Amino acid sequence: MRTFIQVLVNTALANITTSFLWFALTFWVYIETQSVLATGIIGGAYMLFVAIFSMIFGTIVDRYRKHVVMVLSSLVTLTSFVIAGAIYLAHPESALLDLGGPWFWLFSGIILFGGVIENMRNIALSTTVTLLVPVERHANANGMVGTVQGIAFAVTSVFSGLSIGLLGMGWTLAIAIAFTLLALVHIAFIRIPEDKPRRDAGRQPIVDFRGSIRAIRSAPGLFALIIFATFNNLIGGVYMALMDPYGLTLFPVEWWGVVLGVASTGFIIGGIVIAARGLGRNPIRTMLLVVVAMGILGALFTIREWWWLYAVGIWLYMALVPAVEAAEQTVIQKVVPFRTQGRVFGLAAALESAAAPITAFLIAPIAQFWIIPYMNSDAGQDAWGWLLGDGDARGIALVFLVSGLVMVVVALLAFTTRSYRTLSEEYERAPEPSEPEEVQAGG
Repeated sequence: MRTFIQVLVNTALANITTSFLWFALTFWVYIETQSVLATGIIGGAYMLFVAIFSMIFGTIVDRYRKHVVMVLSSLVTLTSFVIAGAIYLAHPESALLDLGGPWFWLFSGIILFGGVIENMRNIALSTTVTLLVPVERHANANGMVGTVQGIAFAVTSVFSGLSIGLLGMGWTLAIAIAFTLLALVHIAFIRIPEDKPRRDAGRQPIVDFRGSIRAIRSAPGLFALIIFATFNNLIGGVYMALMDPYGLTLFPVEWWGVVLGVASTGFIIGGIVIAARGLGRNPIRTMLLVVVAMGILGALFTIREWWWLYAVGIWLYMALVPAVEAAEQTVIQKVVPFRTQGRVFGLAAALESAAAPITAFLIAPIAQFWIIPYMNSDAGQDAWGWLLGDGDARGIALVFLVSGLVMVVVALLAFTTRSYRTLSEEYERAPEPSEPEEVQAGG
């Protein structure tokens, strides 16, 4: 556990840094351009990159020691941020903010690439739970991961807004480069006890898609769980694209960062609860109930343009997120053998991450050019004013309302499926997944 805590703290530092810069980029672009389309593209591009690279990440995690993977991810991220810093110094901000020019896409793309590569260590972290933590403590360890993610979100939300508002993009980049270097130095001195992973015979592909599918199919019902999480992320893409524009309508950027930081303490509390109490006998059932609650919250927290309603709604929503993520991770860690978990986590991340940008890319232009103008018109107010009230962001509120109700319906239907019953039974009778000949340190 001592080694796991060290790895967890290092991953927290790395995640804080990449999230700090990604949030800052989103705030900076929206403030300077006032474009929901641009923020939607940035958020969607990030998740699309995650989807493209996650299966490669999963294969790498399975084939190499976890320490090597984490050092590599920090090194590539540091290089990306340094290149972005050089571009910032070489060009005026007007060129970097020109959505029709190449420098905006290159600058944003390099920052997002650096942030995406850092996700490789998150896949590695999920497998180190199996490697270093007893199986009966997996849910608690995953709750600790959620707590750390909440702390990272709180810190980055506050300091990204303050950094952009008070220091500007240049100094924000410099801060990100410095802390990425610190994370790299720190991980270099951590030792993770692990035997060399066993390689399959013959030439292996860069992306072991077939191996991922075989591993998932070996656990009946697991594919349905991943598909459900993927659909859940389709709805998540709506919030990813529109949450910041809605918040920045209610608050100045400095205060919006603070609001997000305070609200994200819900993420911390949710993670602490899971770390202390676990997920119950059936994590799948727990996950579906939590998703129902998230859908209700998502439908209601913008039903009036009240800043306190939005802030409280975000807090409650974030308090539930760790349970959903920990449930999926706990199930995979128990029903999938350790030597193939990286590929399963990678494929799951690829599918789930691909869902969000699809929605983000679709909803951002639809909201910008159709729903928002419609809700600002007399016809929109006459049709929906009784339910959504008055305000500048009633179009976004309508999108959130419909998305939340869809989430509730789908989660309730999932309870009736055969896959839910099958995977619940598989989880109940699955033995500890560790393989002693490969994971001597995790016994």
